[in-house]
Amino acid sequence: METPNNLILPALILIPFIAGFVCWLVDKLDKHLPRYIALIGMLLTLVLTVVLWQSGTYNYELGTQAPQWAAQFNLPWITTLGINIHLAVDGLSLLMVGLTALLGVLAVGCSWGEIQKNVGFFHLNLLWSLGGVIGVFLAIDMFLFFFFWEMMLVPIYFLIALWGHKGAEGKSRVYAATKFFIYTQVAGLIMLIGILGLVVVGFQLHGQISFNYDFLMSVAHTVEAKAPALAYAFMICMFIGFAVKLPVFPLHGWLPDAHAQAPTAGSVDLAGILIKTAAYGLLRFVIPFFPVASAQFADIAIILGLIGIFYGAWCAFQQTDMKRLLAYTSISHMGFVLLALYAGNILTFQGLMIMMLAHGLSSAALFIMCGQVYERLHTRDMRLMGGIRGQFQYLSFFLMFFVAALVGIPGLGNFIGEFLILMGSYDKFPVYTILAAVSLVFAGLYGLILIHKALFGTPNEEQKQHYANPLKDLNAREVVILLICALGLVWLGLFPQTFLDISNSSMAWIANSYIPVQEVVDVVQQIAVQPENVEMQ
Repeated sequence: METPNNLILPALILIPFIAGFVCWLVDKLDKHLPRYIALIGMLLTLVLTVVLWQSGTYNYELGTQAPQWAAQFNLPWITTLGINIHLAVDGLSLLMVGLTALLGVLAVGCSWGEIQKNVGFFHLNLLWSLGGVIGVFLAIDMFLFFFFWEMMLVPIYFLIALWGHKGAEGKSRVYAATKFFIYTQVAGLIMLIGILGLVVVGFQLHGQISFNYDFLMSVAHTVEAKAPALAYAFMICMFIGFAVKLPVFPLHGWLPDAHAQAPTAGSVDLAGILIKTAAYGLLRFVIPFFPVASAQFADIAIILGLIGIFYGAWCAFQQTDMKRLLAYTSISHMGFVLLALYAGNILTFQGLMIMMLAHGLSSAALFIMCGQVYERLHTRDMRLMGGIRGQFQYLSFFLMFFVAALVGIPGLGNFIGEFLILMGSYDKFPVYTILAAVSLVFAGLYGLILIHKALFGTPNEEQKQHYANPLKDLNAREVVILLICALGLVWLGLFPQTFLDISNSSMAWIANSYIPVQEVVDVVQQIAVQPENVEMQ
């Protein structure tokens, strides 16, 4: 007998799918109807997430070898291959689903005036991509997880290819969409090799085919104990699958073009939600499945993250297109994600949780503002802006606020996340942590460059004709969208405990499953000498 909470899980995925399909069907009746249906669909998803938050138990006693789920939904699907529609939620996935639903509402809101052609089909793709992302966060059957992981790419491809802008460098939106699709598709296939490898080994060990989360985790632990090299290979396959989506340097090539050409809602989807699925995958699967291999790989991963931090900041300095600048800041900030993941303690994991939520809100808000600036000035080239602060009362304030959030000003969510990550990782990786802290200075610099070029100075001569009449400031709809993001960031900055309490048990379980890096050599030597005496958690 399924409880109401358990039935909410499939509803969270089905509502965006059904609402998106209805948007497409009613497109011919009225151009505005799909917008309202999409908005209602995402609001309903958000309400169900809040119900799940209020009624679930997210704090539990540790000591089990598997996470304890607040709600589960399990339905047999392809029984011959051991595949089930198995959905489950804990504190980690609940917060990610909540972020997706909230940014889904904002994505529908910010595209209200921007999208004028094929409105129904646009909302079909937008809502199906959001439904796919929610599926990724809830699926714990590995086949179902991979199904949603691949499925969410197709709607994003159409969003960029059909409704994208021409890039500042003249690259077409189809080029950007294709590049995004190829990168993520190849990475997904590499990840599939790792998943199928575990399934095959599980069949050899136990005589059954299963994609069950707990079953594959026990198989992965057995492989680590008996064949560490094979476990390391499987871990690398899964890491690459997630690293491209994060994106980790040097696998980031798709991101700047995809952002520059995507419509505003597409950029909100990409920056706010899609790259969070990669961090979630590393937290949910890679580290609990392969604790020893992950600890051995920690130095390489963190060095790649640090290169990404400085490379992203340096590239952000070079940009004249506002959207490309923000795209490179995402690459820079994701370096902190790797530091948090591979430092591997409860402080860094909790910091990562806050950072993902705060970065989702701040980057989504800034991409929404890029769309608002473009709507008014018909350019995203910061060399053609200058002096617009006097034209806009609200737009200037919000732009400065969200840039301040992005660079980690105290009192806002990003600061809390970065502070916890740096504090938690210093003990184990002092040199890496100091380098990461130094990079925050660069974040301040590119933030100031963006503010200075866009808002201050004098208007560019070529653009003066745009300023002959007063430009329209933000309307009520645009102010409400930005206020939601701003209030969320202030809440995260002043009352982070609200969210830390929800994710604490999940993160503590993952931290407990992760073997500290200084113990790895001893463990590997033990395994080599007496594999049967080593009990892997």
